[in-house]
Amino acid sequence: MSNFTQINLKAYNIDLNIWRYPHFLLNKDQKESFVEIVICIKQVPDTAEVRINPETNTLIRDGVPSIINPYDMHAIEAGLQIKEKAGGKVTVITMGPPQAETALRDAIAMGADDAVLLTDRAFAGADTWATSYTLFKAIEKIRADIIICGKQAIDGDTAQVGPETAEFLNIPHISYVRKIEEVKPGSIRVQRLMDGGYDVVESSVPVLLTVVKEINLPRLPSLKGKMNAKKAEIKKWTSADIGADENNIGLKGSPTQVKNIFAPQAKKDRKVLEGTVEQQIEALISELRSLKCV
Repeated sequence: MSNFTQINLKAYNIDLNIWRYPHFLLNKDQKESFVEIVICIKQVPDTAEVRINPETNTLIRDGVPSIINPYDMHAIEAGLQIKEKAGGKVTVITMGPPQAETALRDAIAMGADDAVLLTDRAFAGADTWATSYTLFKAIEKIRADIIICGKQAIDGDTAQVGPETAEFLNIPHISYVRKIEEVKPGSIRVQRLMDGGYDVVESSVPVLLTVVKEINLPRLPSLKGKMNAKKAEIKKWTSADIGADENNIGLKGSPTQVKNIFAPQAKKDRKVLEGTVEQQIEALISELRSLKCV
């Protein structure tokens, strides 16, 4: 049996000074709640087609085959499952160039209700801090109850954007969520994946979750979903639309800068050690000594 620890974030009395339960309202028959769910996704380059801008040391995204970040697919599925159980609306957000609209349409095909593309040349070159700030300004405009992100993007692998966005929003966040146990007005209970098992964590809402692949199996879009996605209107917001400070966005607003990035050169001077285990060990030690490594 897996080990688990139960944690109640409400015991920490976190000051949610931005909003509190804005959409967790009962409908007319007072039987079902309405949850405003925001899913943050990222369109990432296909890992086989990664190219780097030598001047800015950032990924070249224009014209490169792209996919929805795999972990974000699980975030979309998690949001849709919450909607199906608790009622509500799922809005998908991404920041990127105009081509990122295709990722949003894919999310609508899966079942999302609305989509927002944050696109502005001023957003280009953003690090995780500037990206989180931009998402924060957009989510602040929507005012969500539950925000869900994939645990990390496969192009950067930082796992920073989700937690940083929650810090900007000044709301609780729970990372590495492997299961959502219960959603009810005012609170949510989840399982957080740990090295030796999992924690059961309960939090007030609004809350931000980052999910791992173990949480679900993303659904395939239906024919009806694809048709809805094709004709869906994608909102496009610029920095002015979300009221962002130009000093906090894009390359200009990024406190971290990539000094250099390169693909390691393949080395061909490899040696295969043969013989018994003892002979291989002796050969390895001899080789390391010749290189003055030992």
